[in-house]
Amino acid sequence: MLRVGLTGGIGSGKSTVARLLAESGAVVIDADKLAREVLEPGTDGLKEVVKAFGEDVLNADGTLNRAALAAKAFATEEARQTLNGITHPRIGALTGKRMAEAAEDAIVVHDIPLLVERDMAAAYHLVIVVHADPDTRLRRLVTSRGMDESDAKARIAAQATDEQRRAIADVWLDNSGEVPDVTVLWDRLVGFEKNVRTQSYASGSPIVVPYDERWPAQARRVARRISAAAGGRHVEHIGSTSVPGLAAKDVLDFQLAVEDMAAADSLRDTLAQAGFPYVGPYEDTPRGDEGDWSKRLHAGADPGRRVNLHLRVPGGPGWRWAVDFRDWLRHDAEARAEYAAHKLELSQRFAADANGFAYGEAKDPWMRAAAERVQAYRGGQAS
Repeated sequence: MLRVGLTGGIGSGKSTVARLLAESGAVVIDADKLAREVLEPGTDGLKEVVKAFGEDVLNADGTLNRAALAAKAFATEEARQTLNGITHPRIGALTGKRMAEAAEDAIVVHDIPLLVERDMAAAYHLVIVVHADPDTRLRRLVTSRGMDESDAKARIAAQATDEQRRAIADVWLDNSGEVPDVTVLWDRLVGFEKNVRTQSYASGSPIVVPYDERWPAQARRVARRISAAAGGRHVEHIGSTSVPGLAAKDVLDFQLAVEDMAAADSLRDTLAQAGFPYVGPYEDTPRGDEGDWSKRLHAGADPGRRVNLHLRVPGGPGWRWAVDFRDWLRHDAEARAEYAAHKLELSQRFAADANGFAYGEAKDPWMRAAAERVQAYRGGQAS
């Protein structure tokens, strides 16, 4: 099963995107619909709301008057938190039930307005954010939903900012004008789901590309996802994509801190289910330091964002080398330019190498020669 978070500000049109994904084959769980379910007549949720906000939030037939409740609940932050405290646990339980009912090969899209506010991004394999500019959102709320303008502005202001949404968005869909095309996105989700289910990883040719300013934000999102799956363990962004300005393969490399290789092996299934299937046991090529260079390698299942994940003991020689090599390149502009030129030449020579093994072997002599320079840099930092 692939878990996809879908969010966007009120009036952004995320329900339209949810409908398009459902038409493509997704199982959509709509948090707003679940919120209505938990406040239906006769439920404990509705009883708690009446107790907190008064009988005047009910219609004459005993159903919830949502406009009356909204006027009270969004009047102050305290009132909003009170309502959230009543509804969120009940919605969460119902969401879990609906996800458990989905098929093993389902692509489950969780349409949830408050994904950012509730800090839930790391719980999904992928997060989609639907965006529309504030004026468009306000116009939609007033004209399409009949909402009072001041109420609409209050609802918009109470939600996350665009910057906060961008920080968690693996996919950003602009819905300010024409309805976005989800064909390419759906193909990515289908491939992602299959890879998670079969514990396969995404691969590609070793083409080196110019530095991408989006890499740091992408790395922060993936690192949070890995850490959440691994019980909060420390994750370090390493490799060429972690060096500002350096040309690199479009692959994010991370190392995950584990106590030993037995602990790494215990995380194998958990990481695979989170979208990082196991590749195998490896030994890093020794770069001067003595000690155990063992590691476990996982890789990303998402066809739209390739990832290598190295499970290492922090402070061990492999962990130290990865950090020192990264920091040396960040510090030494001449070495950075030299390394980039070497990689660009190799990537052109081995462009047809689908798994990158030949590229890696050809790069190794340069890496061996760089080891002394990295050690000298480390010594200078220590002194």
